[in-house]
Amino acid sequence: MATPNYGYEKRQRELAKKRKKEEKAARKAAGLPPLPDADEAAAEPAAADTPSPQTP
Repeated sequence: MATPNYGYEKRQRELAKKRKKEEKAARKAAGLPPLPDADEAAAEPAAADTPSPQTP
């Protein structure tokens, strides 16, 4: 069985972080509003989908 290449995985994560940081800097330089983070975007609909408790 082949062993996992942890160095490759780490490099891919680093490149993804770098790419995201560069995109954010480019949007900021262009004067565009920042994109919502995936974590925040995923949390908001879940909170909106839950019904609020109604008191009689």
